[in-house]
Amino acid sequence: MRATILSCFMLLIGHLPVMADIQTAQIGPDLSHPWGMDFISHDEVLVTTRAGALYRISLVTGDSRTIGNLSEVAHFGQGGLLDVLSDGDDIFLCYAKPTQGGAATAIDKATLSGDRLMGRMTIFTSNSKHNTARHFGCRLAMHDGALYASLGDRGNRFDAQKGTFHDGSIVRLMPDGRPHPDNPSFKASDKAGYRDWADEIFTIGHRNPQGMAVHPDTGTIWTHEHGPQGGDEINILQGGQNYGWPLAGFGKEYGTSDAVSEVTSRPDMADPVWVWVPSIAPSGMAFYPKDAVMFPALQGGLIVGSLKFKRLYHITFDDEGLPAQEDILFDAKLGRIRDVAVSPDGTILVLNDANNLANPSGGLYRLTQ
Repeated sequence: MRATILSCFMLLIGHLPVMADIQTAQIGPDLSHPWGMDFISHDEVLVTTRAGALYRISLVTGDSRTIGNLSEVAHFGQGGLLDVLSDGDDIFLCYAKPTQGGAATAIDKATLSGDRLMGRMTIFTSNSKHNTARHFGCRLAMHDGALYASLGDRGNRFDAQKGTFHDGSIVRLMPDGRPHPDNPSFKASDKAGYRDWADEIFTIGHRNPQGMAVHPDTGTIWTHEHGPQGGDEINILQGGQNYGWPLAGFGKEYGTSDAVSEVTSRPDMADPVWVWVPSIAPSGMAFYPKDAVMFPALQGGLIVGSLKFKRLYHITFDDEGLPAQEDILFDAKLGRIRDVAVSPDGTILVLNDANNLANPSGGLYRLTQ
């Protein structure tokens, strides 16, 4: 894995080609800080906005309707209504939940009937509450009947090493919110220096994971997360692993640019499979299907959005299935890229979060060739 990481540094030094023949078209209305999306059919998606609205948007007509009966959200800083996941008849929403101590990361489950959520219930609330306004994480994925959710460290970096806290972890739940029965179970005596792990936790040591996708062939969960001033990572999750933050990594302190961690790797922690230096502020990720026809050159690769550089990246893999090279699909066409999805025909959908200061609205866009 270390060779893969070093190859990423080499790529960032050189020129990254831009695919020039991508056409972009907005679908539906301008949206204020859209954050997450998922398909509810081949031609409809649900889209969240951070202020607490959920939209149902037709990919055919662009018609948009708001969905009612949502939970109140703590809309401050990076918090608000964040990701949405559709799984059969179930809709899951990840959001910042108001609490007496500030806000906690929470997940609601409901069904969609027309333009209203029915039977809505909160199935998970993180076990620590903060008044900080950052690092909620909040990406969702479903695989083999298990619900995965990413939780950021809420700006308290060493909480990501405390397995008793949900902050800075990936949790794995049953669809009703119960801990998955096969989650790792560590007690203080199992590993020197490790505390007990909460029953919901699948992995620890994450800073602010805002991308999550299920590999279409292996079924493994891939995530990416923000590092400080460099050290953004892609990780392939293995239950029970510690992914290092803040004890191992490539990030630099804001203000001083001193290394956050004394080492970039530790034998008792899992290495990332890809690192960006400098940081691209990744958000949203999706695997591009091997049989999708819209963009043949992207088949079998990984699509990643960038908030910082307002780019969309395409990552290809080596013979072992690990990231090996990246290209820029487009550069600064749509503003900050917040989320990415791929339609069955290979059309790419992106949410952009603010075009520029003159036009602070974002929206849902279709990418074609």
